[in-house]
This record gives sequence, C-alpha cells and structure tokens, in this order.
Amino acid sequence: MFDYNFHWRPVIKSLPELLEAGLVTLQVAALSMVIGIVIGLGLALARLHLRGPLRWLATAWVEIARNTPALFQLFFFGFGMGAWGIHLSPFLIVLAGLSFNNAGYLAENFRGGFQAVPETQLRAARSLGMTVWQAYTRIVIPQVFRIVYYPLTNQMVWAVLMSSLGMLVGFRELSGETQFFASRTYRIFEYFAVTAIIYYVIVKIILGASRLAAWRLFRY
Repeated sequence: MFDYNFHWRPVIKSLPELLEAGLVTLQVAALSMVIGIVIGLGLALARLHLRGPLRWLATAWVEIARNTPALFQLFFFGFGMGAWGIHLSPFLIVLAGLSFNNAGYLAENFRGGFQAVPETQLRAARSLGMTVWQAYTRIVIPQVFRIVYYPLTNQMVWAVLMSSLGMLVGFRELSGETQFFASRTYRIFEYFAVTAIIYYVIVKIILGASRLAAWRLFRY
C-alpha cells in the first residue's frame, strides 16, 4: 500500500525553471493588481458620483466579477472572445481575467474607503482653493489607500494564487510549468509538493513586504 518510491532528483534538476515560472506568476499578478487598482478606483467613483449608463456599467462589472467563478471569467477571455475574432496569448488571457476580477473586488474596497473619509474634508479642501482633482488626489485618495491597504494586500495574495488557473489556458506560470514537468517525469507528488512550498514562500514574502511597507508608510 505504501510502496511509492520518492525521486527528488528530477525536481531538483528543474528547480531553476520552476523558480523562473514563479517570477512569471508574480509578474502577471502584480500587473493585474496595477490595472485592477486603476480600474477599481474608476468603478468606485462611478458608483458613488455618476448617474446613468456609466454607473450601470460599473455596477454590472462589479456584480459579474464578484458573483461568477474566476475560471468562468478566464475562459471568457480565453475562448469566449474568439466569437468576435479576438484571440489573446495565454499571458494576456490570464492578465485580462485577473485584472477584470481584481477591479471588481477592489472597486468595493475603494467604495468603502471613500465612504469612510468624512465629506467635510473634501469641502474643506475646496474652500482652500483646491480643484476637485487636487482635493481627491492630495487629500481623499491617500486616506482611502491607507484604509484599504490590507485588503489590497489580501487581493495581491489572491491574484498570485488564482494565477494558477492559467495552466488551463496553456499559460506556463508556476502551476503550468509544474504540470508540464510532472507529466513528463510522472513524479506528480514531488513536483506539486515543491510547488506548494514555492507558493507558500511567495505569499509569505508578499505579506512580509506589505507589513514592512505599512510600518514605513503608516508609523506616524
């Protein structure tokens, strides 16, 4: 029953490729977060201050992103857009899917952050002669980012972990690279055990870096 023989040499031999794939995972997750933050801010402001089609579009984006499976969203960009003749590379498929999902979740985080900043601060900034743009970029948005800082960190961790779905559309990130090597060597347990450790280390690095950044940014 327990006659499985462990062979770690193939895993050790391909460890550089796995670590390089881990960097690809970090790259696509970080890019999706940057895009998600920019779009999420726009969606949050649209839901708070706009009326009509733009608000409806923002609401629809948030509802779809938050209430449908991430795999469904990934397959939409990977295969659904082919119906319109749009064919993306595996990297762009994963980037688009993660960015779409991140934007939906971050929009709600930002909306809560904006609502937590007293309106009197915006009015005070306007009374001092600031434009609406200056008041938001210099007074309101910095406070919003402080409020939603830890949810942003959690979303980054989520993006790293959910990027593993990319192997289903042929993306050679960490999970995709692991699946490739495991299928060639049939050392399934060894490869995925090492990959789990790599994911764990990546997440701990992100959390540690976020705590360090929070200490530097918010200690006063």
